[in-house]
Amino acid sequence: MISLKKKQSGFTIVELLIVIVVIGILAAIVITTFTGVQKKGRDADRKSDINSMYSQVEVYFAENGKYPTLTDMNSSTFRTNSLKGLSDDALTDPKGSGATLVGAPAANSYSYAVTPAGCDNTTTGGDCLGFTLTATLESGGTFAKNGSNN
Repeated sequence: MISLKKKQSGFTIVELLIVIVVIGILAAIVITTFTGVQKKGRDADRKSDINSMYSQVEVYFAENGKYPTLTDMNSSTFRTNSLKGLSDDALTDPKGSGATLVGAPAANSYSYAVTPAGCDNTTTGGDCLGFTLTATLESGGTFAKNGSNN
């Protein structure tokens, strides 16, 4: 016997909902993974920048017998004349807004602390004989390099 009903083809609402849920789960996994990769990349940039600054500051110490002050490091004229291999990009955190070092570790900026205390005071301070460069990492913790003379 031949049926007079036409068989309709297509997807049911349940099938469509299952597909949408699976696509949503896969999208969430991809976004989460991508965000983690971006954080690791920015942290790698931070470590590279700190290492670049460290090298340039050590070369300055070898030539001058003292480390530059925080004011010196934030002076583009000083960097151009005394730290020739150091670009403004190396002083800018990947999520930061400017090529300025701060005195204490903070998020989205690099810090440059000199020792002994007060050595960056131009009237009463002596030569800076040590330093610590620090970057705050997005993955947690900090990355720091101390001067070889510390």
